[in-house]
Amino acid sequence: MLNMAMVVITATLVIFLMCSSSSEAILQKRLQLPSPLTGPESLAFDLTGGGPYVGSSDGRIFKYIGQDEGFIEYASTSRNRDKTLCDGLADFSELQATCGRPLGLGFNQQTGDLYVADAYFGLVKVAPGGENVTHIFGSENAYATRFTDGLDVDPETGIVYFTEASTNFRFKDFETLIDSEDKSGSLLKYDPSTDQTTVLLGNLAMPSGVAVSSDGSFVLVGEYLANRIQRVWLKGPNAFSSELFMPLAGSPNNIKRNSRDQFWISVNGIFRSPIFQRNINFPTGVKVSENRIILQIVSLISEYGTESASEIQDYNGTLYSGSLQASYATIFTTLL
Repeated sequence: MLNMAMVVITATLVIFLMCSSSSEAILQKRLQLPSPLTGPESLAFDLTGGGPYVGSSDGRIFKYIGQDEGFIEYASTSRNRDKTLCDGLADFSELQATCGRPLGLGFNQQTGDLYVADAYFGLVKVAPGGENVTHIFGSENAYATRFTDGLDVDPETGIVYFTEASTNFRFKDFETLIDSEDKSGSLLKYDPSTDQTTVLLGNLAMPSGVAVSSDGSFVLVGEYLANRIQRVWLKGPNAFSSELFMPLAGSPNNIKRNSRDQFWISVNGIFRSPIFQRNINFPTGVKVSENRIILQIVSLISEYGTESASEIQDYNGTLYSGSLQASYATIFTTLL
């Protein structure tokens, strides 16, 4: 029965992604990063609802203040950042290994600490105010992480779940990794109460997005190269086991839980165009329930064209998105 359900889910996604049945996201506002920066790959909001906070291609994290002020610099993941060397870097530069590249972001809702999955520095914690930066897990701590990617924070316990996309490739080798069959990625857990990091699931095909359930009973992790979402049980009779949560008609990137315990998944479906005789990307947002029910699919083609979307999330009833290629984050007219 489960296999048949998975077939139905996959078929449904293919139909929605390729036809006009999915709703189209309608642009409301673009939140422009300071020029020439790009890549607000993930978005986060602080304890008071401030933000969004986004990472950028030159290693800095910015906070959106408002329409007049726009984004202001909040922090950087490099503790000894050289502004002359780093400011204005483009993505996939060799210098990002020195300047940092923040990807996944998430706040501890109890302490106000901002946790960052930095592609080169690993798991990083930024104290409230953006001044104090701690490298928790990564190269500076003698760990061999090479490409840290997605992140989520349990709102009750403060436990951080994050992904290492690969131990064989670095962020600068992104295109090579995409074309590989690499399965060296992992889902990890960091417990700030014990300062311990453990591996929850290994042998993953470029794990990207991650999201923990509101009750902390399970965590979802997407495998970009395997076109699927896996669920790792943390509590209950299935604790410490994993299962296929959902196959997808495309590559999943970030996953974000909303206030109704639903999950938004950024999916980039690659289809062969018989007209243009080439592969075309269709960026979409897919909202699913904890029970694997597809609740909504939103096309992002009007905003990103055939470029990839890295994240879509519903925060306080407003739909936001981010992209590794874009120079802005986006707010959409409410479609929820």
